[in-house]
Amino acid sequence: MIRLHHVPASRSFRILWLLEELGLDCELVHHSIRDGSLRDPAYLAKSPAGRVPALEIDGEVIFESAAILQTLCERHPQAGLAPVPGAPERVRYLELMGFAETMASLIENLNMQHLFLRDPAQASPVVLKLITARLAATLGALEGMLGDHDYLLASGFSAADAMMGFNLFVAPYYVKLDPFPGLLAYRTRLEARPGFIAARARDGEQTFYTQDFYPVPEA
Repeated sequence: MIRLHHVPASRSFRILWLLEELGLDCELVHHSIRDGSLRDPAYLAKSPAGRVPALEIDGEVIFESAAILQTLCERHPQAGLAPVPGAPERVRYLELMGFAETMASLIENLNMQHLFLRDPAQASPVVLKLITARLAATLGALEGMLGDHDYLLASGFSAADAMMGFNLFVAPYYVKLDPFPGLLAYRTRLEARPGFIAARARDGEQTFYTQDFYPVPEA
């Protein structure tokens, strides 16, 4: 039994997506950011920061996206979704896994400012402008890293694409992707993957974004 603790349109989608790529079924345990379930002591015992994802598998619980993805890849090496230690692409793969969280942390900060912490009208335009510019810079850097490859690694699809690719479906709430044609084409390729389609069908509807785009407010 594999059990994934999940919030729709959150980082836990990365895990759901990779499980589908691996052909592994799981039970989804749905949570909401607003219903208090992530702060329940029973859940905090699984994920100490009270966040998703948390994956229950083979009698243990794993939290943090990168750790879960890497563990799944190591348990299923035949899938070839992560370069092994010593492989030529190993360092780039690890860099991408970390860079995905650099980008995701900026998205999370914007989520907090626009959606969760206070009346959005009270958010600092200067802070929002700075974080949004940093997010745009990471997107530009990612387009350069992608180059003319179909996926982030020249060898093909990997867990790094699930880790990073998720960001490209939430970053556009704050930064339009039109200036990044390479990323738009990459996102289209990701959307066409059977594993992504199957995961999206199970993801559920997100409840925290109430508009398609959140511009930086005027100072």
